[in-house]
Order: sequence, then structure tokens, then C-alpha cells
Amino acid sequence: MGSIKQPPRAPGRLPEFRNLGVWLRACLLATGLALATAVLLAEEWRGFAEQFSIVVLHVHPPTLLLLAVGTLAAGALSRLPRGAGIVAVLGLGSGSVLASEWLLGLGGGLAPAEPVRATVLGAAGTALALVYFDLRARALSPAIAEARLQALQARIRPHFLFNSITAVLSLIRSQPARAEAALEDMADLFRVLMSDNRDLAPLAAEVALCRQYLDLEHLRLGDRLNVEWHVDHMPGDALVPPLVLQPLLENAVYHGIEPLQMPGTITVNILRRRDEIHMLLRNPCPPGRGGPGGNRMALANIRERLALHFDEEGRLEARTRGDDYEVHIRMPYRPQPVAGVAR
Repeated sequence: MGSIKQPPRAPGRLPEFRNLGVWLRACLLATGLALATAVLLAEEWRGFAEQFSIVVLHVHPPTLLLLAVGTLAAGALSRLPRGAGIVAVLGLGSGSVLASEWLLGLGGGLAPAEPVRATVLGAAGTALALVYFDLRARALSPAIAEARLQALQARIRPHFLFNSITAVLSLIRSQPARAEAALEDMADLFRVLMSDNRDLAPLAAEVALCRQYLDLEHLRLGDRLNVEWHVDHMPGDALVPPLVLQPLLENAVYHGIEPLQMPGTITVNILRRRDEIHMLLRNPCPPGRGGPGGNRMALANIRERLALHFDEEGRLEARTRGDDYEVHIRMPYRPQPVAGVAR
């Protein structure tokens, strides 16, 4: 099996208009701008509420219109170069303000802004929002998150390496072909674990990595480790954070299978439901454990990376159900771009 390669790191991207978190923050930003404008325009505090309501009517409709159009055009915007994408979004912002002011004029309740003024204000407000989202992305992504990711990667247990080598040595004479395949799996696994894993990767690659890891664990655990894969409805082209599933499987083996005196089963379900990817991992919860045990660090790290990549649309839930421990991951479906198409 060939090595699992990660895609190169992409340059800074535009806000993901399809993300609920982007909608919420854009509306909050628009409300903040409306508040500041009302404070400047109101001659006295008694007129502040009326002035604020008027400003909101000029600010919120174009904001919602821009978000709606940006959501519909998200695929096309993502394929544009960075500069062209910014120009396109600025144009959408100006157009949204012009359309909103035209509708206000039709209503007759408020005087619309002049077209030139509306165009400039729309572009300026959109530029401010783009600067905010870019600064937020820069503040969230690099130092803390990458340090924690590297810490998690360094967590791969030394005795996993030693036990895997021992298991391979025991196969060299009796089953040389299987020993060779196991060494290839080890090389691929550690190559991915030690690589730069900041960008999204195809879901098919993550599943292939997990199968390689479980094949190595099966060498030493034998029939004690059973794995059920339900991936018939898995979209392999979906982009997911690398190492989103492998650390959970590692903990499922060490905290769910190893303590058992009998064979145990790990169940993995991955499917697409509408525009969401669902990953459900279930493993035995030995008596007396009653909780995640050593899973806590992995869960916290994966939650953080889901938030960094998908904001409010990336979720991880974990719970104990009877004799099983379950982890449920939800994230938006983002397909891998077609080769040769610029992002």
C-alpha cells in the first residue's frame, strides 16, 4: 500500500459563507457597526433607540443578502484566486447594499442612500468584515493549535512501536510476506504521523491510515481485536482534519479492548447525511471504567481542530451507553476539489 499523502497547504481563504458561525459573527459585526453609527448620529440619548432602528434597517438587510448570495456562490468563490475572490466579495457587498437601498425606496418608509454612497459604504463594510475574518483566522490557527496537534502526535505510545516490531520479528520466518506488509504499514503510519497535518485531507486517506494502524494492532492482539467497518455510504472525497479518527481508535484499543479478558469489537460507522459527515465510533467500556479514561486529551484536541476548521458546524460528542463507549463526530461535507481546478 502506498503512503498516504496530505495536500499542500492552501493560501489564506475567504470566509466560509456556508458556515453558521460566519453568519452569526457577520450579523454581530453588523450590529456593532449599527450601534457605533447610531451613537455618532444621535443628537441626544432619547433619540438613540430610534436612530439605531433606522441604521439597522440600512445595515442588516444587505448583510443578510450578502451572506445568502455568498452561500449560493461559495463553490465558485472557492475556485477563484485569492485576489479575484476578494474583489468578487467586495462587488457582492456593494451590490447587496444597492439592492437593499432600492428595496427600502420601494417601501417608501425610508429615503435610500445615493447609489455612489451606497456602493462605497457597501465595499467599505465588506472590506472591514473580510479584515476581521482574516485576523480571526490568523489568530486562531497557528501557534496554540499546532503545538497541541504536535503534542498529540508525539503521544503515540512508545510501546506500540516496540510491540509492533516484536510482532513483525515473530512473523519474518513463518510469514515473510505478512511481515513485509506490516513493515510497510508501519512506515506509512509514522510518515503521516510525523508530517505537517495542518490542512484538510481526503476522508478516504484517513480511513486507509486507520486500517493500517488496526492491522498492526491485530498482529499482537489477534482474535481479541475485532473491527466492524460500515463505510458503504462514506464519501471518500470529503475533506476532514487529518488524524481525526486514528487517535480515537488508538484509545479504543488501549482503553476498550486491552483490559478485556475476552474478544472485543470496535465499530466504525461513517456516512454522509445531507450536507454533513457523521463518524460514529463504538468500543467496549470495561467494568469500573465508566468514562473516557485516556480519551480526554484526544477528545479535547479533536474538538479544537474541528472548531478551527469548521467553526460551529464541527461537533464531537462522547458518552457511555450501557457497556459501550461512543464518540460521535459531525462536520460539514466539503468535497475535495477536482484536480486542475484552482482554489
